[in-house]
Amino acid sequence: MAMSRTRKIVLAIVGVVFVLFLACLIGLALFIASIRSSTPGVEKNSVLVLRVAGDLPDYRPEDPAARYFGGDDNSFALLTSQIKKAKVDKRINAILLDIDFTSMGWAKADELRDTIADFRMTGKPVYAYMELATNKEYYIATACDKIFVPPTGELFITGFAAQVQFYRGSLDKLGIEADVVKIGKYKNAPDQYTEKKMTDAHREVLNSLLDGLFNRYIQGIATARKKSFDEVKAMIDNAPFKSTEAQSQGLIDGALYKDQVYDDLKKKLGYKDNESIKTTSESAYRDVTPESLGLNEGERIAVIYASGPINSGASNDSPYGEPTIGSDTVVKAVNDAAADERVKAIVIRVDSPGGSAFASDLIWHAIENAKAKKKPVVISMSDVAASGGYYIACNADKIVAQPSTITGSIGVFAGKPVMKGFYDWLGVTNEYVLRGKNAGLFRETEKFTPDERKKFEEMINSTYWDDFVPRVAKGRGKDKEYIHSIAQGHVWLGEQGKQNGLVDEFGGLDKAVDIAKNLAKIPDGTGIKRVVFPTPRTFFEQVFNLEPDEQSRIKIEQQRAAYKALPPEVRRSLRFAAMMEQMRNGQSMLLMDYELTIK
Repeated sequence: MAMSRTRKIVLAIVGVVFVLFLACLIGLALFIASIRSSTPGVEKNSVLVLRVAGDLPDYRPEDPAARYFGGDDNSFALLTSQIKKAKVDKRINAILLDIDFTSMGWAKADELRDTIADFRMTGKPVYAYMELATNKEYYIATACDKIFVPPTGELFITGFAAQVQFYRGSLDKLGIEADVVKIGKYKNAPDQYTEKKMTDAHREVLNSLLDGLFNRYIQGIATARKKSFDEVKAMIDNAPFKSTEAQSQGLIDGALYKDQVYDDLKKKLGYKDNESIKTTSESAYRDVTPESLGLNEGERIAVIYASGPINSGASNDSPYGEPTIGSDTVVKAVNDAAADERVKAIVIRVDSPGGSAFASDLIWHAIENAKAKKKPVVISMSDVAASGGYYIACNADKIVAQPSTITGSIGVFAGKPVMKGFYDWLGVTNEYVLRGKNAGLFRETEKFTPDERKKFEEMINSTYWDDFVPRVAKGRGKDKEYIHSIAQGHVWLGEQGKQNGLVDEFGGLDKAVDIAKNLAKIPDGTGIKRVVFPTPRTFFEQVFNLEPDEQSRIKIEQQRAAYKALPPEVRRSLRFAAMMEQMRNGQSMLLMDYELTIK
């Protein structure tokens, strides 16, 4: 049928509007690029000002267009990269860290302290400025030459408190019951939904983690501030402190406003009284490429970031929402890096509490294939690499972690939500017509029958005894009985994991890259170029590459943005629904107590 004239006009107008919209976006991108390219150069004897705040995930692709449209591309990798550039940049003579509240984990805090210490080896000073500080902010600041807090500021270094939320009471009120099967005395992840308080095993693990982290925290402060362990412990017991009191205790170097801190830096750097201090902002310093300073050049080592819960499908690594590990994305990245002859080794940065056993196994298999192609694979553990996060790490040639990394949790659980009470309350009734002895296994209104539970336990046992434990035993060169003795869902710190043979070396991503370089037999003195796999997609690629998978991805990103706006307590309760959604289909879960919060 011929198209009407009106319809042709409408389509023409829509086409013109779309072309204009596209032209505006491209023009905006070129404008942003021109602004970045015209950014003034860094002046000599400058102070690089870096802000340490927020969650700082391991990696986000840098994209100025995404920032313009409200995205967030700040990351831990970007922060440490700025410090490494400044180390060799002769124009930067000092760093001022403006530290605000951060939710990064304790392993990242240790890695950042290591990066600061490496920078200070040049003799260039690092100052820390904080208006208020809790345990973690102060711990990071103690790696610096001097610490300043304004006269009205305070230090809340009051010791560690661990919080674990339980939802059993709420579920009881709703008439929902979690019918769960788990393997491992210490596999406490489902306890949030089946208990109202910690079991003895749960409390045992939590106390072990707290003791290890707290002792390391005290010792780190004691060493940095030249005090004894007992002195620092006593100070913590008497905290919080006003800044003036903290200065008298020797915890900080001055109760100064920020302009007074700059005055102190001017004297340190030899400025004249009438000169203004030269500063370089983090956003401006992004335009200084590592290559322009002789960094990130040489033989290629692939770096693959695996952050968030592990699921099947594609990863979410955009500037919007929380990151997830998709098995399709990570498997392809590992395969592509293994097939690239220019890539000499692979480093996988893992920051994950685990997730789907099936998706974890697919990633494990891809690493096995990469090793078969004679590509060394090294794991760099970030804040957390536990349960499924450890599953995808266990067969690497080497595993590197911080002493404060949370790892282990080698155990399995699975189950389903029983909704009968909730449906009764709503007046909803269900009837089932079944064929097959176990056809009703996942009826959401009925608990497992004895025969169904037996069958379900056989499936979970198979995942633990035939997959998880043997894979860890083979990867770590241990027998299955030994791995079982340290497994059973037990969560370990990296320090404990090294003693148990789950970790090889202490360090961060830099250490992992150095080990990968040695395993690849790259000669000493040869530079290394880190290449991120998969190649990060730009904001405009995300907008205009609207294939079916991409449409789903954008929808998920919108949902995550809304989720992120919710209060933390509401987010925690909603995660129950997400976990049960996977479990209701029969997926075994390799997941640690990811709601554990230590402040």
